[in-house]
Amino acid sequence: MGKRLPDWFKQRVPKVGELTAVSSMLAELKLNTVCESALCPNLCRCFAQKTATFMIMGNVCTRNCTFCAVNKGKPLSLETDEPERIAMAVTKLGLEYVVITSVTRDDLEDGGAAHFARTIEAVRSSEPGTLVEVLIPDFQGSRQALETVVKANPAVINHNIETVPALYPEVRPMAGYERSLELLAGVKKIKPGAVTKSGLMLGLGERREDVTRVMMDLRQAGCDLLTLGQYLAPTTSHHPVVTYVTPQEFTSYIQPALDMGFSGIASAPLVRSSYRAAELYQQAIKQKSNL
Repeated sequence: MGKRLPDWFKQRVPKVGELTAVSSMLAELKLNTVCESALCPNLCRCFAQKTATFMIMGNVCTRNCTFCAVNKGKPLSLETDEPERIAMAVTKLGLEYVVITSVTRDDLEDGGAAHFARTIEAVRSSEPGTLVEVLIPDFQGSRQALETVVKANPAVINHNIETVPALYPEVRPMAGYERSLELLAGVKKIKPGAVTKSGLMLGLGERREDVTRVMMDLRQAGCDLLTLGQYLAPTTSHHPVVTYVTPQEFTSYIQPALDMGFSGIASAPLVRSSYRAAELYQQAIKQKSNL
């Protein structure tokens, strides 16, 4: 039997009507969200606020990470009109800031980089004032694929490191810690002024000193923004929750992160990659303008 959720995870359950606008629109446009596919605990709150993190390139991932609820297997072919449908959703929701992520598509030659770029361009063409943050896979270390996304000029390029190096073999067996760091550093080499972001899940069995070391590695790679949140096992078949990190311990990471040079950090049990994404972006821009 899994561990009982602590009281600090309690949230107001929105009324059904508050969720209808987003869920109906997503169904109408046949779009996926990471909110639904990854069983995000903030789904109801985000849908009630008429926002979502769009997930492109299908809902089947080619990786076998043990923390993730997204379906795994052989993905379908890309839908060429998906970028335009994402743009339509952004318009319908009136979004000024949108987060777009994807499943990992190791079956594609470029890992889906060109599809990311087309989606960014479609949103910009439809809504020139909307800022786009992308949460990208590692593209198996392809510099060319990374350049494709960077040159599409999203406001933020996010790539989650997810956990500490010692846990990679059991949590992210098909990924590589150094590869992820190199990707983040590579963004800055391609475009020195780019805003980069990464995040970790806590509660998988890591030690505090391990987390601090990862934070330092991220800063060495030039990472500007950081998110820390509690890992919640989607099912009993996924990696178990080892510990529930208290809100106080999450808070205790904030000042050290700022001291290391992060422009902004969101650290709390329910924080996820896109948590208050626009606010974090503004913190990064403010710091860059003060340099």
